[in-house]
Amino acid sequence: MTAGVVLHGRGIVPGRVVGEALVSHETISGWGGIDPATGTIIERRHELFGVCFTGKVLVFPGAKGSSGWSGFFQSTRLLGTAPLAMVFTHLTTKAALGAIVTRVPSVTDLDDDPVARLSTGDLVEVDADRGLVRVVTAVG
Repeated sequence: MTAGVVLHGRGIVPGRVVGEALVSHETISGWGGIDPATGTIIERRHELFGVCFTGKVLVFPGAKGSSGWSGFFQSTRLLGTAPLAMVFTHLTTKAALGAIVTRVPSVTDLDDDPVARLSTGDLVEVDADRGLVRVVTAVG
């Protein structure tokens, strides 16, 4: 994505952060899919298997699996391993609850697909107060 491009959406959890994007083209499972103690994706067949999301802007299609999804992401907040922010393509009740209990700025319902438009390593601003995601510096 080009620096300065802005995606408009709807904020779920308020706040504003700037950080490095970590983009997943696949949904993420909470229970059995992440290790809350390390903030690492542990789902064996996931494209980001072994990758840590702690302190990153997690950009992904949404949640999959059981209603325990939110509990696992809440644990990342309690253990200090949470993502810096979350940007969802598809909002479900488990993703919304997960964002709320994780207490990180979160944006969804964007006017373009953030998974397709953002790249891992982009420096992005997430302004959930205004429902904006902006690329500050693009990789490459």
